[in-house]
Amino acid sequence: MTRVRYFAAAAEAAGTDAEERSELTLDALRAAAVAEHPALAGILPRCAVLVDGVRTDDDRPLDGVELIDVLPPFAGG
Repeated sequence: MTRVRYFAAAAEAAGTDAEERSELTLDALRAAAVAEHPALAGILPRCAVLVDGVRTDDDRPLDGVELIDVLPPFAGG
């Protein structure tokens, strides 16, 4: 299982700060997360995704991955 942590607006859209997921690829995880948490559909494409601390924008296998962080864009000032 892979632990997925959602931050800020992504956590609000998902209705949780974290969950355990079992999808085998990052694309499958994204699709399943949106299917279970429809409010993520509008924000997930704009989020940075860190896989075990490394940002990735591509699909990739999740074998052995322990942690995924979903970080929405942050406004600064």
